[in-house]
Amino acid sequence: MIDVGVVTGGHPFVAEAFFEIFASFDDIQWHALETPEIGHDVLVFYDMPGLTFTRGEPPVLFPHPPDQVTETFDALANDGTGLVFLHHAIASWPAEEWFADMVGGRFHYQPGKWRTVEYPDSGYLFDVTHRVEVLDVDHPVCDGLGTSFSLTDELYCFPVDESSVHPLMATDFPVDDCSRFYSADSAIRGRRNDNTGWTHPTGSRLVAWAKTHGRAPLVYLQFGDGPVTYADPMFRRCLHNAITWTSSDEARNWVRTTNPNV
Repeated sequence: MIDVGVVTGGHPFVAEAFFEIFASFDDIQWHALETPEIGHDVLVFYDMPGLTFTRGEPPVLFPHPPDQVTETFDALANDGTGLVFLHHAIASWPAEEWFADMVGGRFHYQPGKWRTVEYPDSGYLFDVTHRVEVLDVDHPVCDGLGTSFSLTDELYCFPVDESSVHPLMATDFPVDDCSRFYSADSAIRGRRNDNTGWTHPTGSRLVAWAKTHGRAPLVYLQFGDGPVTYADPMFRRCLHNAITWTSSDEARNWVRTTNPNV
């Protein structure tokens, strides 16, 4: 059995439907967590800490993590714990550049800087039925997915450091046309599905990738907005594959090959 900690909090979600996914996997033992902790084979992150929405001006504050959180992430990297980040978890801890570096991208609720580049707030679009192209059909995370599949989910327009990740899947949705997305800043100001005056550079087509974090294998899946996606068998296959691979000796050998200095 794979021991999996599932970290949630900081973003609304349909808990019963979400946790049912993990209950359906007969080869894992899962535990609901409010904050990450060491001692599990894999941690799945579906949380969004580091943002305090004010319903005022500014519309969101970005507190820094307590020392315990940064120490835990350092320990996870050192222990080689498998790390799987889902959907909105990529928006976590926006005051910390190390977090975006670790995951490989950043969703901005407010305009911000990452690696000296200034970005506008990111874009989102709900309930998109799009085709996901499988870029590495031989990778264990892509096992059983074929060369492409259809998924209905929320999509993001945001920066990804494609040079630091191993691409797994990409969307066929035109991320080069930011007019199709809505402004995250407008949404948290109460103007949902609005892009008046908002522009964004071309986003990344990548919706799934693998990378290393110290000795830890890491997978990001952009999928997972709500119950429609939760119930999708291809989403469940992606998530189960990611958990299985990041818990494996194969993944840790890949980390050592990819990042021999650790």
